Amino acid sequence: MNDDKIMMKHGAGGRAMRALIEELFVEGAPDGLPEGSVGLAAMDDGAAIPIGGGRFLVVTTDSHVISPIFFPGGDIGRLAVSGTINDLAMMGATSALALTCAVILEDGFPRAALERIRESMRVTCKEAAAPIVTGDTKVMGRGEIDGIVITTTGVAITERVVRDAGLHPGDRIVVTGTLGDHGLAVMSARHNLGIEGDLRSDVAPIMSLVAHVLSHHGDAVTALKDPTRGGLASALSEMAQKAGVGVTLDQNALPISEQVRGAAELLGIDPLVVANEGKAVMGVRAEDADAVVATLREHPLGRNAAVVGTVTTERPGKLVLDTGFGRRLVAEPEGEPLPRIC
Repeated sequence: MNDDKIMMKHGAGGRAMRALIEELFVEGAPDGLPEGSVGLAAMDDGAAIPIGGGRFLVVTTDSHVISPIFFPGGDIGRLAVSGTINDLAMMGATSALALTCAVILEDGFPRAALERIRESMRVTCKEAAAPIVTGDTKVMGRGEIDGIVITTTGVAITERVVRDAGLHPGDRIVVTGTLGDHGLAVMSARHNLGIEGDLRSDVAPIMSLVAHVLSHHGDAVTALKDPTRGGLASALSEMAQKAGVGVTLDQNALPISEQVRGAAELLGIDPLVVANEGKAVMGVRAEDADAVVATLREHPLGRNAAVVGTVTTERPGKLVLDTGFGRRLVAEPEGEPLPRIC
């Protein structure tokens, strides 16, 4: 590894984080999984292990270190449950068996804040039909941790695993809603930007949305990924690299709210590299793309779904943005430009 020290960029979802994981955790790691498994080396949203009868056990885990812990549209509790539920869904597992939860608290953390977070997690678990069945709690000294860290693990069973590496030339790229809402809402709250309009995080468990579209168009969906840290640019860059294809985005088709556009311009940040916490990006067969979007729009969480791009054989592993006046490469971010975002 070229870096002598671990920096914020190594946990931010872009090239630097992926390189760290590949070089330190994946390379040389023992596998030992049954044939047909999706394990650590795949660097997908979770692991999938065949358990017989054409079924797979899907497992995923995530830690959450957001600042501030309460933000417009959600809090760290809703984020922790939604993030794990969504990672299961991105593997095609749309009905969770259970979640685990570990909470690390700083000495002096307000009990009222913890009760508020607990209630948020309870409501989100009910929304996702995913109970928390076991967990752990630790307390550290003042200044040894910033308030609270939550780690959640999810398990589910599916008969079909959907990979993030499944794009094929000719597929269409579909996003399930507006982009950049979460990251810019959190950043606005963190710095008290006072941006006009209802700029709110999109954080939500989208398992029911994914189940809805897979139940109607399962064979049409070739790849799934949630565009969290690093945003759509990072997610699509990784998907393109794994599949050995290129992706061309239509700038005019990208669903971005006016509030997000305004905040992004104020901060000088491209919405394409900003985290989302209630959206999915899908590879869809071309002939089914319009039908998939129509089905997504039937669901409350998919009302702003859109076809935003095409998978090509040009520039494998690269993301190209068609502005309507020309084309330019969209570089995969080194890391999320907004640290402590999820």
